[in-house]
Amino acid sequence: MTAAPEQLADRLAIADVLYRYARAIDRCDLPLLLGLWWPGAQCDYGSGPIDAAAWSEATVAALRQMRRTQHFLGNMLIEVEGDRATAETYCRAWHEVDSPDGPQEMEVGGRYLDRLEKRGGEWRLALRRYVMDWNRNGPSTCQWDGPLYGTLGRHGARGADDPLHSGA
Repeated sequence: MTAAPEQLADRLAIADVLYRYARAIDRCDLPLLLGLWWPGAQCDYGSGPIDAAAWSEATVAALRQMRRTQHFLGNMLIEVEGDRATAETYCRAWHEVDSPDGPQEMEVGGRYLDRLEKRGGEWRLALRRYVMDWNRNGPSTCQWDGPLYGTLGRHGARGADDPLHSGA
């Protein structure tokens, strides 16, 4: 099966939207996150659909309370029909949070079921539904010193302090 160049361009643009979502979430970059949704977009992470902009604001505020997060996107199945598309994207999300018992790790495996629209030549999310397939939780095993990890001096950070922006 041969895809037309425009179809390939659309698929790449959609994948870029999904990758930017992971960056926005992990860097707590609210302006980037808000720019990925069309006005009026909805998202449903399992407790019913809500306005995506309101969800974004609440989620970034909650993520800022965590020590660190990393969202990794895997298999992407993208179906484009004109100016509308659907995507199923596998995701693993790792979080480190403080607790009374010390740092805890939370890892979740799931899928994003997205509907995207192209308006004015730009793809954005119109609807996101999240499906949790598995999770695991326990004490953090993160290490920052020692003979191996102590030599890795560049660490990810939120906002302008991240090496992506600071050049560090």
